[in-house]
Amino acid sequence: MAKNGTVSSNTHKVKRILISQPRPESDKSPYFDLERRYSVELVFHPFILLEGIPAREFRRQKVDIAAFSAVIFTSRNAIDHFFRICEEMKITIAQDTKYFCITEAVALYLQKFILYRKRKVFYGADGTNKSMFDVINKHKENEKFLYVCSENQQDNEIVTWLKNNKCEFQLAFMYRSISNDVTSVMSKKDFDVICFFTPSGVKSLFDNFPSFQQNGTVLGAFGGNTSKAIEQAGLQLLIKAPAPKTPSMVSALDQFLAQVSKK
Repeated sequence: MAKNGTVSSNTHKVKRILISQPRPESDKSPYFDLERRYSVELVFHPFILLEGIPAREFRRQKVDIAAFSAVIFTSRNAIDHFFRICEEMKITIAQDTKYFCITEAVALYLQKFILYRKRKVFYGADGTNKSMFDVINKHKENEKFLYVCSENQQDNEIVTWLKNNKCEFQLAFMYRSISNDVTSVMSKKDFDVICFFTPSGVKSLFDNFPSFQQNGTVLGAFGGNTSKAIEQAGLQLLIKAPAPKTPSMVSALDQFLAQVSKK
């Protein structure tokens, strides 16, 4: 790779893929199935680091957490920081609080903090905002929603939907993302594919390599806002998730690698 962060690629032979997230803790992760099936090397390196907003700083937002009957989570990080803030502020969450999650995996993560009951935990069918909206729409009457998100990464589509559907809601910024140093990993190896999961990850790429040029590198994005960030940066996006047939980045990569291997 060139010093300015350019990466060259031949999509007919994918060898190395950079996943801009931490390495999965379990060896049973489906990512490793991809490695074996297509004989590719996956390198995991987070492009962003999350920094929790201290309770004393959160108090300035004047958010009365106990006043909300429903909470919206789009990531496990949001769940972690929500319950961290509650603990730091000694707030007890009502047992009948409803939780609306972007995916089943995020919803199941709640088991770490609450007694999981189907009657109060809801999630979208395919990991898209729309499927989560469909669920919220069925339960929005008389609910007061708290949308837990990053200070610099809230999903504008969710905010717009809540406004347009006249939902009573408030944003709760409980953490923020900062760019991680990725120069070491990207300077050591050439990557044929780079997968992004947040707009902040795309920002981190340019924070590390201001003159980054795509030069044929295949880019993947999870989520509409991440896709927009890549396209607004003037880069070409080839792998998109979630989609009806590819609800996860793993399935989107699987589809892409299967197509490439046929060429």
